[in-house]
Amino acid sequence: MSGKKVVIIGGGAAGCMAAVFAARQGAEVIVLESTPRLMNKVRITGKGRCNVTNACDAPSFYAHVVRNPRFLKSVYTAFDNRALMDFFERLGVPLKTERGQRVFPQSDRAHDIADALAKEMEKCGVRVLYKTKAQALNMENGRVKAVQACGGRTFALDACIVATGGRSYPVTGSTGDGYRLARQAGHTVVPTQPSLCPVITEETWVADLAGLSLKNVGLKAEVNGKKVFYDQGEMLFTHKGVSGPLVLSASAHLERDAWPQSALILDWKPALTEEQVNARLLREIQFAPNREVKTMMIQLVPKNAAPLLPFLAGIDPALPCNALTKQQRRKLTEQLKHTRLSVRAAGPMEEAIVTRGGVNVKEIQPKSMQSKRAENLFFAGEVLDLDAYTGGYNLQIAFSTGVAAGLAAAE
Repeated sequence: MSGKKVVIIGGGAAGCMAAVFAARQGAEVIVLESTPRLMNKVRITGKGRCNVTNACDAPSFYAHVVRNPRFLKSVYTAFDNRALMDFFERLGVPLKTERGQRVFPQSDRAHDIADALAKEMEKCGVRVLYKTKAQALNMENGRVKAVQACGGRTFALDACIVATGGRSYPVTGSTGDGYRLARQAGHTVVPTQPSLCPVITEETWVADLAGLSLKNVGLKAEVNGKKVFYDQGEMLFTHKGVSGPLVLSASAHLERDAWPQSALILDWKPALTEEQVNARLLREIQFAPNREVKTMMIQLVPKNAAPLLPFLAGIDPALPCNALTKQQRRKLTEQLKHTRLSVRAAGPMEEAIVTRGGVNVKEIQPKSMQSKRAENLFFAGEVLDLDAYTGGYNLQIAFSTGVAAGLAAAE
């Protein structure tokens, strides 16, 4: 039994997991939570269902981590998706695996995950102080001596874990406090920006399609004409731009500094080559040559978008099909395969699922999450410069890093 005094700043997924594993080692654990409730973000994640993890194999898991996947290998190997699923099932939360290997509680209630973890913390003797915001780390000789909280309270400690989350969904208490604390201990912070978020476009015509959901389309992200992302799946038009699973994933590759040079390219017919699309257009024209172009386009794209494609190709949507020139047909084909959306911005942070950037992982020991700047300081979760696509990967990162930090801090 360690008997060490461990103070954890932040009661989200990473902080709560760290608390359980430190307490199980016999540590005396205090969690400082700035809001009136634990795991606010966990409770709303996955549209309130909580996509706990992803049941894929390890190579697939790392492939879905956008930044610093190699850094994760030690902690993920030590506590992987199977270990996490077993952990929650032992706490009495049955799980199920859905499309895309996404894992959810059988109840479809995110609160069941949060409540089970909170109950385990209580069982392990973890003390939680709510509405208690950490203001500063009191440093002495390269160690954290104490955590200074609001109201002048000071918490002496043997080890400190910073698990404050990022800046995304600030309504849940994620306000970026951990970055300030990390800097106090001599850490560098990779600049933060929204990730897994909607994209606001320069094109205003998107508002005409607001609410239109597309399935089985292709989406490419380009920066300075270079492809940085491509996938097929679902997306959605909004009043100001685009959203949905494909767009959220693409947003993870859009650098804030390069937004003006970035674009999303929509392929309405990814299963067909340009030649096949052109041949399909010819067949449609021959079938009903007197139809207006916009009417013909209903055979190829959703009705709402049918007049838009000719318009973007510089063609009168009311033009009869048999009046289309070969060049106009080629332009229609180009629009069907390459509708361009210029990026104005990605975000805002209030709508981002996760934060890109954070505490530089080069300054963290990958097995223990221990700081290389202060020997009794540890980091876990979204405060680190780690982020992945949607599908349960980000929560798994939070839980795995939390376990590693909790065990190491209690040693």
